Amino acid sequence: MINRRNLLRAGTAGVLGTEVAGLPSSPAAAAPLTEVAERVGERDWELLAQALSSRSTLYRPGDSGYPPLALPFNHRYAGIRPAGIVACATTRDVRAAVRWARAVGLPAVPRSGLGHNYAGYSATTGLLLNMARMKSIVSTPLPGARSRTRTYGRMRVVHGAGTLTVGAGVTNGDLHPMLEDRGMFVPTGRCPTVGVAGLVLGGGIGFSDKMFGLTCDRLVSTTVVLADGRVVQAGEDSHPDLFWGCRGGAGNNFGVNTSFTFQYERFQGDVGFYELRWSPDSVLPVLAAAQQIAVDTLDDKRFHLRVGMGTHGLTRDQIHANAGVNAIGQYYGDLEELRAILAPLLAIGTAEERARNRASVREVTPGQASELLSATTPVQQFAAKSAVLTSRTLLTDEQIGAAAERLLEWPGSDNEDGAGFALFALGGEINQVPPDATAFVHRNAVFILAAETSWADYDPPRVATANLHWLSEFYQSLFGDTPPPQSYQNFPDPTLKDWRRAYYDANYDRLVRVNRTYDPTDFFSYPQAIGT
Repeated sequence: MINRRNLLRAGTAGVLGTEVAGLPSSPAAAAPLTEVAERVGERDWELLAQALSSRSTLYRPGDSGYPPLALPFNHRYAGIRPAGIVACATTRDVRAAVRWARAVGLPAVPRSGLGHNYAGYSATTGLLLNMARMKSIVSTPLPGARSRTRTYGRMRVVHGAGTLTVGAGVTNGDLHPMLEDRGMFVPTGRCPTVGVAGLVLGGGIGFSDKMFGLTCDRLVSTTVVLADGRVVQAGEDSHPDLFWGCRGGAGNNFGVNTSFTFQYERFQGDVGFYELRWSPDSVLPVLAAAQQIAVDTLDDKRFHLRVGMGTHGLTRDQIHANAGVNAIGQYYGDLEELRAILAPLLAIGTAEERARNRASVREVTPGQASELLSATTPVQQFAAKSAVLTSRTLLTDEQIGAAAERLLEWPGSDNEDGAGFALFALGGEINQVPPDATAFVHRNAVFILAAETSWADYDPPRVATANLHWLSEFYQSLFGDTPPPQSYQNFPDPTLKDWRRAYYDANYDRLVRVNRTYDPTDFFSYPQAIGT
């Protein structure tokens, strides 16, 4: 989607520190806070506070620190208010909180970042486990890694250089500076405020996934607090089924993950970067060319692409004027090779657009590329739908035309993030992994398609209703009554009917078995949880 800001707007950042008034009621069914709180006595809360370490804090409604921690990133779910919040500092604190919640009969839900979950599944009326204080990052170099050094253009990469262990509160933004500061690399997502925990547990796409694999593909082990309070280390040689499920099975299904160990790479040199933009008049040739390029480079792990169309505004004139098409990405190789790959796209558009797009193709450091490619998910209130596209389900000109036409009919909102759709190219190392080797099953895809719409906190309720109706119609205009069978579990859609097969396909039955082994009473549960 275009017009994504690199940082949250100052106004929204201010809202995060206060109560949000005037929000429409949450679409998720939840017991009123008073009913939930009545289940637990004050003495019980005192016992929880006493069980925590000195670095952790228990917040209750009325405490000054409660409002900003209770508010999820997607304000659409701001009406779901936790009975209590534990700001966890250690695995021991998580263990104490889980055991306490189970004993008193409250659900416990972890939140690794700001609560970006598109469907509000990191919100709860029970006990919210805020992991933001668990920010440790520890690297361990491995001997003999230089024997696996390879050169890509002007970049020199040491594959398997070491391991990196991060706490559950670490975000993409915490890891990205390592590109510049320490020459270390783990594939992450593009939104700086998203927690690495949620990213890896659902798969983890980004602008280096074709080269280095999904975030979950780099996972070596993870520490998990189970529903019965046990703490286990899951890896290939210890609790392998749980480890398998944690690589793409989505968060809050088997326990609370408190740390993750990844294999990292070291690098020296620059990468190719490009950012191409066109008017809506070019949407058909751009999407057709981009899809063909993605197919032609499916096995070329060096080339990364995201292409899409979006708009924002309140009035019909603003929505049309702000609409645009763009493609953005990076390349691990020489610029001339990158220009050759992009040639069909560089030939599209007006003379001014072609000149600007050619000038955007340049070499940058990997750290600079990380900054240039970063963007936030929509802020305030939003909804999304996704689809996994294979070579057999790529968009036709008719579908693209229908999508573009429907986008220009978007009802509008006061949210500058607007609406749109984007295609994230897959392939490379992602598709070299068998679909049953990890819980992430989408291993023959060319793209993940994401369609989004957003509205502001203070838009009237009819605007939210119109946006949700538009998103459903937009998806219908693309796929009719037979959408692609698979969707991306890290873009959860609460309206998706057969989400079990859409997210996990043939892997779902094994995920259920893992769930029954490690959480047989379904203590960790939500509307699209494994086993529901």
